[in-house]
Order: sequence, then C-alpha cells, then structure tokens
Amino acid sequence: MSDILSKAIDFSSVLLAEKKEFSGEPVLSHCDGVCHILWGLGASQELQAAIYLSHVCDVLNKPKETLAPVFGNVVTDLSISTHKIFLLQKTARDSSAKQNSSVSQIEHVRRMLLAFSKDLRVIMVLLASQLQHLKFITATKLPLHEEFASLVLNIFAPLANRLGIWQIKWEMEDLSFRILEPLTYKEIALRLEAKRHVRELEIETLKASLVELLSTESISAEIQGRPKNIFSIVKKMRGKSLGFEHVFDLRAVRIIVDKLSDCYRCLSLVHQNYVPVDGQYDDYISKPKANGYQSLHTVVNNSDGHAVEIQIRTRAMHEHAEFGVAAHWAYKEAGIKGYGGFSASSDQTQRMAVLRQLLAWERELSSEAQSQSNIAKKTHEERIYVLTPEASIIELSDGATPIDFAYAVHTELGHRCRGAKVDGVLVPLSTPLMNGQTVEITAAKEGGPSRDWLNPDLKFIGSQRSKSKIRAWFNFQKAQETIARGRELVEKTLQREGKTALKFEDLAKQLGFETADQLFEVVGKDELSLRQIEISLRPAVEPEPVDDKFLRKFQSAKIQSSQGNVLVVGVDSLLTQLAKCCRPAPPDLVKGYVTKGKGVSVHRAACANFLQLQNKDQGRVIEVAWNSASTKTADTKYAVDIQILADDRQGLLRDISEVFAKEKINVIGVKTQSVHEMARMTFTVEILDTLGLGKVLTLVGAVDGVRHAHRQ
Repeated sequence: MSDILSKAIDFSSVLLAEKKEFSGEPVLSHCDGVCHILWGLGASQELQAAIYLSHVCDVLNKPKETLAPVFGNVVTDLSISTHKIFLLQKTARDSSAKQNSSVSQIEHVRRMLLAFSKDLRVIMVLLASQLQHLKFITATKLPLHEEFASLVLNIFAPLANRLGIWQIKWEMEDLSFRILEPLTYKEIALRLEAKRHVRELEIETLKASLVELLSTESISAEIQGRPKNIFSIVKKMRGKSLGFEHVFDLRAVRIIVDKLSDCYRCLSLVHQNYVPVDGQYDDYISKPKANGYQSLHTVVNNSDGHAVEIQIRTRAMHEHAEFGVAAHWAYKEAGIKGYGGFSASSDQTQRMAVLRQLLAWERELSSEAQSQSNIAKKTHEERIYVLTPEASIIELSDGATPIDFAYAVHTELGHRCRGAKVDGVLVPLSTPLMNGQTVEITAAKEGGPSRDWLNPDLKFIGSQRSKSKIRAWFNFQKAQETIARGRELVEKTLQREGKTALKFEDLAKQLGFETADQLFEVVGKDELSLRQIEISLRPAVEPEPVDDKFLRKFQSAKIQSSQGNVLVVGVDSLLTQLAKCCRPAPPDLVKGYVTKGKGVSVHRAACANFLQLQNKDQGRVIEVAWNSASTKTADTKYAVDIQILADDRQGLLRDISEVFAKEKINVIGVKTQSVHEMARMTFTVEILDTLGLGKVLTLVGAVDGVRHAHRQ
C-alpha cells in the first residue's frame, strides 16, 4: 500500500468512524469495498485515496485548505470533484425515490453525469461506489431498496457500458435485477446448466482452440469472449420474445482480423471444425444493418455440445461498431428489434470514443490531473451543469455567467444579483461558468438589473432567456412610469374640473376602460387627450335641435344609392364625411351621425367617439352602408392609421417604410415619438379596403425591434 493511500485511510478513520451510508453500511467499510473494486480495475493509488477523502469533505468546513497541505493539489482536487459528483448522485437518488423517472429524464441524467465532472476519473469512483452499495444490500438482504436498484439499472449500468467497464456493468445489472425481480433471477440462474466460472472456463478453452486453429492458417487475429450475464439473457428473451432454449449467445466469442478476406476464411475454418446451428448465420458485411454495423454472426456447438455465438469482423468494422453510430451501447439501447431504451446521437458517440480511453489514462496519467481536465473539457457540449451551495443542479447554456445562473434559479434573484462566488472565490459577474462549479449569488434586498447587462460588448449575459427577463423588467418599469405620469395628469384634470371626489375606477369605466391603470397608461402615452376627459366630466350639453321632419325622413327611409363612397338613407347626394377619429374603410361595419351643417359623419360602429355621441343623442344615429359600386374601383382609396410600438434603433423608420413600399401601399403621413428608447409611430396609409391589412401588419410586426403593430 502506497504512502498516499495509507495516509488517506489514517486521516479519515477518525473523522468517518461513526458515519454510515444511506444503506446502513459504515462509511469506512464502504470505502474499503470501493477501494478493492478500483484496485481490480487497475486504478491508481491516488484515485483509491480519493474515495476516502471525498467522504471527509462532508465534515470539513474548508476541504481544499485542509487537504492540500497534506495530500497535495492533485489528490485534493480529485477528492473534491469526487465529493461533488457524490452530491449529484444523491440528488438523483432522492428524486428517483420521490417519483419514477421517465425515459427522457434518465437519459438527461446520464449525459449530465458525463458532462459534469472536470476530471473524468471520478466517474470510475462513482460507478464503483454504486456497485459496492448493491453488494452490501444483496449480502445483508436489506429490504426496500427497489428505487436504488432501479436507478442503478437505468442510469449507472448503461453508463458503465458506455465507458466499456464491462465487469462493473454486468455485476450492476445482475445485482440490481436480483433485487427488483428475485423470482425471475432465481429461475434463470437455475436454468443455466453451468455456473458462471464454468462458462468462463469454457470460453477460455474455446479461445485457446481458435487461436491455435487460426495460427495454422497464418491468420492474425484478436479473440475476445465472455459469458452472457443473467440480466442480458432476460433482456434478450423479453426484447425478442424468445424462450430460454432459443437464446444461443449465452457464450459469445468475437474474432477481430486485419483484412476483409480473413473474415470469410475464419468463418470457413469455424464451420469446418465446429458444428453450426441451423438458421443462426447472419452476414452483416455484405448486407450491413441500417446503422452501418458490419460483422459475420454464426452460432456453433463447442466440444461440450454447448451453443456459442461467434462474431467475426475486421478492425475497421470493430472500430466503427465500438465508436461509430453502430457502437454496442448505441444499437443495444436504441430499441433495435424490441430492445428498450434510448437513442444515441453522433455527438455522444464521438464523446464515447474519448471516454473509452479512461482506464488507460487512469493507469498512465494518474499524476497529471490537470492534463486529464483539459481532455475532459474537449468533451463538453453546448450545455453545462453547475451546482447551488445546496448541491442542486442548474443546467445552463455554454458561455453562461453568474447572472444567467441567478436568473435560472429565480427571476427575482437575477434582478437583485450584485455579486457572485464560484467555488468560494469572488469573481466578476461577466465570468463564464464551467461544468461542475459551485456558484453562490450575493443579492441586494431590493432593486433591479443594470442596463449595462444588456450591452453585448461587456458580456454580462450569455443566455437569451436572461436577456428577455431583463428587458421585461425594464419594460415593466417603463409601463409603471407611464401609468404614474398618466395618473398625475388625470389627477390635475380632476382638480381643474372640481371633480376630486370622483373615483378613478368610475372615470375609467365612463370612458370605456376596465381598470384605472388602463386609463392612466393611454393618457401617459398621449393616446387619449385630456380634452376628452374634460368633456366627459362636464354636464352633457343639449344637442343642437334638428328638424324632426328631417330626422323622420332619414329614419323611415331605406338605404338608397349615392354617388359617393357611402350609401345613406333618404335622398341622393347627401353630404357625407368619413370621421378622422376612427378612419373607417370597407368592409368595416359603419354607422352615421347627423351633424349640424356638415351632413352625416360616418364612423366605425365600435368607435369610442361615436359611442359617446350615440349615448348623448340616439336620435341622430342613422343607418349607412358602403357603396359597392364605388368601393370596387381602383381609384377609391381610404386613409387608415397604423400604430406601431418598437424598440428605437437606427434605420427603424426606413425598414418599416420599405415594407409599405414593397406592398405598394402609399404612406401619406407619419408621426413618430421616442421616449426611453421606445419608439411610438403612427403611419397614415391609403388602402382600397381593410381585407389585405392583416398581411401588412404581420410583415411590419416581423421587422426587427417591432413589438406591436395594429390599426388604430
């Protein structure tokens, strides 16, 4: 035992003496078991020491400052990384106990585990720890651990499979399956005609025989083989609806050769020297699978009469099968021919090509943790995973900053963010975060975000979601300022008119608004004049008398033809005018109002001014309609107002004008106002009718910066 491992055991023995794992196993005993598993995998002494020191981190206030002087930075960093991933695993275990994880959630956790660690070697420690938990649970026959067994079977066993750590993978699967389905496990175990070590001996015997056979034909080959574990047997039986007697790959051997021609030479030699099983030959070389997988598959009986599956492929085919889209974990987990599970993506496959070198790195580079960290960084993708001080996982986009982290935790925390610590060290708010870091936010009791955060040159924000929340905060503040301004103007108007006793809500309803804030907002935006409010506050003025005979003539008559754009009741050629307050245009529903000396004023039926006039004198309202003859001519055009609200920027007016020009719409008037970087525009345009106006409004709304575009 090395000095570093002995020192770690001695250091932790007192601190961990009374502590126990969730399973009830003493922590020191658990660490001993994990250490033994890691030793069997050829792990370095530093990695074995990290399992003890990672648990010590739980009881130390400042683990880095305490451990580094004793064990050095390499082992300390490895121990702290291992401690973090244990906290992560605990979170996954707790959430699994509360609810059943869906397929997508499980795959998400798998990818997160791979992306999380800065030093990939801690994944080995994590897997060994889960296996030790299973060994203790099954050895002591502890009840009520189905949730943990399910978590291991669905997450950690496939993770070991992806890393190529087959020994841990099959032990995890069998032990988890034994806990989850003890009766099925026992049945399959009894039906196997030989114990595992006997089957392993048969495989070794067959491998030796094949080596001798191929050497006689001068065929250079690498031969791999192992017996199938119980869980794999059950999964295949269920996935392919097979009986036990039809599972032919309880024992399997893989022959890897250099040349394509050697594949078929090997196949010929195998069939000459062993009895092939009828109907169990597949040539995936001449007819590759849809995912590109290539190999020869055959089943023969060995010297003891037991069926053995033999796969034959070239090294190039093997590399593609292991690291390409047809990697073993990919096609087994993707649901091919009834196998349940998850699809593999090309980027994940590329990452696996790196991760499968993990064991070799561990043996060769155990003292170069920093180099390992750099390699791990290359495997990071577009998402990163960081921790809160309580070890909760926060998923962020690559390039995220502490401000993005704060907004991801809670919107209010983001607004009040004033500082941040990353792994206990104060950092600027523009610092890019990395996988596995612990982030702590310092927040003010009140206040909001800074406008500087939206400056792209300062790089305070890396997430579009955070930018949207910041803009929403400033827009809300602008709206509140507008409402406050409108409230002040309305209050002054009420004071001038001597109506201070009038409730704001009553005034709002009188003017057609649902709430007082809606009234204040339109007044603050100058969309409702104070003159209109003053008129509504004053006593109704008796309308000018109109000749009853004149009104009766209009009210009793039917709509008749006219030379103008509007048909009105009564005689032809009656003077009509389109009201400028609402600018009606075909095919709007319109109403007429008889004015004094100006004929009939034509309003849209929903016009607020018309509704007020109607309430004051219903007798002046008459029926009107559009003149179909005149509205169909291309020479008849109508002016309408379009209101636009947009973020003010250079070139905004030009871009909106280009939309009208492309749609061949004539603009006859423009009014613009910019307040607090917000542009309010009113375009008066000429149209034949309003039927095509919706398309124009949609195109204007798509202009960069435009928030709303609607007809006034």
